[in-house]
Amino acid sequence: MTEIPPPLYPRAATKRIAVAMADTPVVMVNGPRQCGKTTLARMFEEPGRRYLTLDDDIICAAAQADPTGFVRDLDRVIIDEVQRAPDLLRAIKRSVDEDRRPGRFLMTGSANILTIPKVAESLAGRMEIVALLPLSQSEIKGDINGGASHFLGSLFDDRLKAPSELVLGKDLVEAVLRGGYPEMLKREEPQRRTAWARDYIRAIVERDVQDIAEVDKLEAMPRLLRALGAHAGQLTNFAQLAGQLRLDDKTARRYVGLLEQLFLVRRVEPWFRNDLKRLVKTPKLHFLDSGLLVVLSGATPDRIARDRALLGPLLETFVVAEILKHMSWSDIAPRLYHYRDKDQDEVDLVLEDESGAIVGLEVKAAATVRASDFKGLRKLAGLAGEDFRLGVVLYDGDQLVRFGDNLLAAPLSCLWG
Repeated sequence: MTEIPPPLYPRAATKRIAVAMADTPVVMVNGPRQCGKTTLARMFEEPGRRYLTLDDDIICAAAQADPTGFVRDLDRVIIDEVQRAPDLLRAIKRSVDEDRRPGRFLMTGSANILTIPKVAESLAGRMEIVALLPLSQSEIKGDINGGASHFLGSLFDDRLKAPSELVLGKDLVEAVLRGGYPEMLKREEPQRRTAWARDYIRAIVERDVQDIAEVDKLEAMPRLLRALGAHAGQLTNFAQLAGQLRLDDKTARRYVGLLEQLFLVRRVEPWFRNDLKRLVKTPKLHFLDSGLLVVLSGATPDRIARDRALLGPLLETFVVAEILKHMSWSDIAPRLYHYRDKDQDEVDLVLEDESGAIVGLEVKAAATVRASDFKGLRKLAGLAGEDFRLGVVLYDGDQLVRFGDNLLAAPLSCLWG
């Protein structure tokens, strides 16, 4: 039986790549494995532009053995999975310094290449990095030019509108359970998605981690991921986490850093002003895909149906991932934080743009919203003062409702509608 290829989803990053290739010698598409980087990069394959993948062991060995010789005869080329031979970047830098024509090198990487110690020199001024994460909900729905493309701007301008299409209840839960990896979306049965996710995680731990670092206790990585999955969205106590896994604090931090480099997790630091003394200065750790977190945490549709509380951290992960995807294509590039004080009042996400303007987002799995749900947002508004633009409780409902100046309850569907 001929295998049916996965559907080709429209990607919001396509235009950014095309624009970058028109005026920049090197373009890097950076993101996790299996998120669609190769499919997207090969859309730019054309006569005179070669495609090479370092997942081919022979090609990878040649690139590692003689990076300068490997690059010498390359021009207008796509190089896939460049993190497997990071010394290529230095050779590409020398080649580009001799020939600055735009669009010469289009590369993909499944690790944050600029954080790899072996890369001694950066391609600053010669390379543009385009982030690509698993599919957003607007990409899954085939709408990359609708309201979702302006979501961040509408938050900072306080002009959020009701979504044209609502996803509620069981449909919302299903979206959270599936996440955004194309291979997960192909699989209807939860058991099939679980099997794929486990194989995916195993491949990353057994190969990709070793590509970017020397790891003494590789067997601790799967246990670390499960532990992080059990505490997703919570404050991260590295000392406690290390103790549970029989690692020292320094090793636990380093291993989490490797998982960040591979785009599995994202550390979100606390928001605070220097004169604020009551804030808890501890980061949260979020997974970049709710579907992977579902597998790591052992959540299933049946378990969520019996205990709706299980949906909370999964939904928060889902929203964080959607916001990060918006950030990757938006002209607005806010910094991402969380807020929590010693009274345990908190805001799930705090967005701060370059001007210092603040937007707070609270995620609620329920279909109703009460005034008390805005307690953390009101505190954040008081601390931010004139910089506070909007506080939103995103909920599993269908109406936009004002709860005071700059406070709003909004359907989660606003993220893609």
